[in-house]
Amino acid sequence: MGLFFALSRTPHGILDLATPAVAALLWLGAFPPLATTLLGLLTAFAGYTAVYALNDLVDVANDKAQMAADERQDEKQGGYLDAVVVHHPVAQGLLSLPAALIWFLLWSAVAMVGAYLLNPVCLALFLAGAGLEVIYCLLLRISHLRTLVSGIVKTTGGMAAVFAVDPNPSPWFLFLLWAWLFCWEIGGQNLPADWHDLQEDHNSGARTMPVVYGLHRAGGIVFLSLSLTVILSLVVLAVAPLYVPWGVAIAAWVAGLYFLLVPAWNLWRDKAGIQATRLFNRASCYPLAMLTLVLLSLVLGAPGY
Repeated sequence: MGLFFALSRTPHGILDLATPAVAALLWLGAFPPLATTLLGLLTAFAGYTAVYALNDLVDVANDKAQMAADERQDEKQGGYLDAVVVHHPVAQGLLSLPAALIWFLLWSAVAMVGAYLLNPVCLALFLAGAGLEVIYCLLLRISHLRTLVSGIVKTTGGMAAVFAVDPNPSPWFLFLLWAWLFCWEIGGQNLPADWHDLQEDHNSGARTMPVVYGLHRAGGIVFLSLSLTVILSLVVLAVAPLYVPWGVAIAAWVAGLYFLLVPAWNLWRDKAGIQATRLFNRASCYPLAMLTLVLLSLVLGAPGY
């Protein structure tokens, strides 16, 4: 089972569950019914498990080429969240392609049924995210702008969570939520991951922002994206129906500094691969930190309650 969980990057996927939870709680301003909560958690887990597996299935040939081009693969993976078990088990020949495909199909079925039961819009968002993930993978040697596609994919989980608890959410809130998650994915996940794979991307002809723009400009994009993430987090907290005390809002700003801006600045300054790994790992924990603060807001409640 460890190889299947490695295929789906389950440690990372579990952290990702915090994102739809934050989105749903911020918009609803309260805990959803227990049945919705349990179904939502199962559906979100299935969705992330399926889409991460899909990434490896579509990218298996590229992953093999990149691993062959990287003579320091084992050394480089040390401390990298997405390689905490095994990185790309299908590409390494540790897991067969048919077995991986069955794993993907099973979890996709669970995600689709759960999404439909929550809200057919959630199903549409899951299918759109999966389709965009395929496009993202296919653009590896075509355009560095595929990063923008990744940003859109990562927003679908949070957007679906809002529709799971309310069929008619505010378009303004959805836009702000989308922008917040989009900037976090670009600066805290996608670009650091590409930075981590910089040498093999160079060797295999992949087109990523660090390859095309160079490390200085890519680092600037990372820092700008994460600066916008921190600003947008405060805006989302301010406009969300959930009452967020000032102390929690300040804590959210501090969380943004610690999990995003400080490691982003270190990456821009040093341009070292280890700094990209540290940023990726720390930024992956950012949604969990925000979920903790949202839960604290729920516990504290609005004044007078």
